[in-house]
Amino acid sequence: MAMPLSFPSLLSLLSLLSLLLIPSLISSSPVPNPDSVIEEVHGSINASRRSLGFLSCGSGNPIDDCWRCDPKWEQNRQRLADCAIGFGKHATGGRDGKIYVVTDSSDHPVNPKPGTLRYAVIQDEPLWIIFKSDMTIKLKEELMMNSFKTIDGRGANVHIAGGPCITIQYVSNIIIHGLNIHDCKQGGNAYVRDSPNHYGWRTLSDGDGVSIFGGSHVWVDHCSLSNCRDGLIDAIRGSTAITISNNYMTHHNKVMLLGHSDTYTQDKNMQVTIAFNHFGEGLVQRMPRCRLGNFHVVNNDYTHWEMYAIGGSGNPTINSQGNRFLAPNDVFNKEVTKHEDAPQSQWSKWNWRSSGDLLLNGAFFTASGAGSSSSYAKASSLGARPSSLVSSLTGSAGSLKCKKGSRC
Repeated sequence: MAMPLSFPSLLSLLSLLSLLLIPSLISSSPVPNPDSVIEEVHGSINASRRSLGFLSCGSGNPIDDCWRCDPKWEQNRQRLADCAIGFGKHATGGRDGKIYVVTDSSDHPVNPKPGTLRYAVIQDEPLWIIFKSDMTIKLKEELMMNSFKTIDGRGANVHIAGGPCITIQYVSNIIIHGLNIHDCKQGGNAYVRDSPNHYGWRTLSDGDGVSIFGGSHVWVDHCSLSNCRDGLIDAIRGSTAITISNNYMTHHNKVMLLGHSDTYTQDKNMQVTIAFNHFGEGLVQRMPRCRLGNFHVVNNDYTHWEMYAIGGSGNPTINSQGNRFLAPNDVFNKEVTKHEDAPQSQWSKWNWRSSGDLLLNGAFFTASGAGSSSSYAKASSLGARPSSLVSSLTGSAGSLKCKKGSRC
């Protein structure tokens, strides 16, 4: 027979729940020390595990278990900002600002109307941007974001599609959540506004779904991305402190580029976490392709690639942990990795490792480098779960169908 909880035990349980359900106040800060990030995320995972029995909806995914069990998520949307993990965990977005509701799907690149998405993202103050209803927004030029903004698509079916898409250039504290981003086109050779008091001439853009250019403290979570002109998500030119999580990516060639060039030394400070994503049908390569910097690829599900899954050049550090790699049937494309633009005498010194990965259908990972744990300190950002749990960790990847008054 189960014993009733004692009063002290009940107080302990209530204290734990208060930590799980009440947002902590975390301010923007420099790129965190990797060791402290690991310690904090281990704690969040353990808290997630302890809460499963009481909340009865946990998946073990520490981001989702932080907020999705709450049927009143809509009444406290900004709490999402306190659920980030990895190198982008300090991206506050618009947590400390007002909620702005997009009511108008139209777009003007220089003189956007109040009620439109562009009008919201260029403002100087923090804003948490939501959508009144389902809508498809076909942008006429790149959506140039200002700092401290969240675009939160929960509760509506929101598509950014058919035109240029999202650009995060020399700004910080950005959260992109719950959007469908697809069929993005090249823009440019046009004037575009990036703040209430400034607009300028933009040359041709690449046509990325999300372009991060000199940006920091950025979190892209629970988006569905496909079929863009260039990358689905690219981060270059000194971008850092980034988490890319819980996304569903399909039908694209060059999925994700991290790093501007092999000689752009500022990218040596880049730190990117890629966690709990599903890399799905119709993908070819670059999941991701890394140039310089430190990359933690953890607990993702790779069910499709045509050329390779993870590649790089320029001596990046790649720490692959707890992923599931299902190789294609083509006998010539079983290798997960691709060391690019260098002879073996060079790439054999790059620090790439596979730890706890599940390699299926003949998949194999070509490791390289010194292999000591200390060399991966800057490429470690969270505690990996066993690869056998990847299906549950990534089962809700992509944009979610959240309804008001119920769990998301």
